[in-house]
Amino acid sequence: MRPSVVSTGSAARFAERARARRTIARRQVLGVGGGVVGIAAVGWLLFVSPVLALDPHDLTVTGAGTVVAVDQVAAVVAARANTPLPRLDTVGLRDAVLEVPGVREARVTRHWPHGIVVELVAREPVAAVPETALADAAAPAAGFALLDMDGVQVGRVDAAPAGLPVVDVPVGDKHALAAVLSVLEALPADLLAEVGQVSAQTQDTVTMQLRDGAKVEWGSAQQAPLKIAVLQALRKAPSSAGAHVYDVSAPTLPVTR
Repeated sequence: MRPSVVSTGSAARFAERARARRTIARRQVLGVGGGVVGIAAVGWLLFVSPVLALDPHDLTVTGAGTVVAVDQVAAVVAARANTPLPRLDTVGLRDAVLEVPGVREARVTRHWPHGIVVELVAREPVAAVPETALADAAAPAAGFALLDMDGVQVGRVDAAPAGLPVVDVPVGDKHALAAVLSVLEALPADLLAEVGQVSAQTQDTVTMQLRDGAKVEWGSAQQAPLKIAVLQALRKAPSSAGAHVYDVSAPTLPVTR
């Protein structure tokens, strides 16, 4: 038994096949059109509509430390308010955040659906340098510049902070200053807290004055780990614990007096 929908005549069968092909073609066109419309709708939703727009109030900033002004970071983010997150240029935003004073490194990530997380590495001051050692001798300043480990100025104060070592180097001697900062960077936190002043006439004559009155003749910035170990051992040894001078400039032949 043949189905009643199938025609028995040749002309009728050809007509039915043509109609079937047209129906399939229409369905394909409708399918493609629907797919295009769907993709366009998703694209509009992600890249144009406010559904995923950046809300500057949905901002998390970490690692600002004592130097970076969080409100300045927030202002950089606010300049990109209402930008859809999928279209937000996080690399460009990171570059803009790096321009904020005191920022050493930055990482920017999207926090769906509307937020941004900015993780900072701040330039923390490690030394106070008299501005007379940095400024033009014709126009000396009276305060102190606060420098980080890279020698970048991150602040200024009129009086040396109690918790930072004061650096004494010849005016404009970048090599001596770099040697001092390198030594300070190498010191462990507990030893760094004991340092009250650091001086260097050259990059090979770094000397530290500890807060208990002891003097440490360090020499150059080389062999820092060995010098630290030797100094800590000498400070703990009963025979040298009360010394006034610790000379570790030649760490394999240290001298105390």
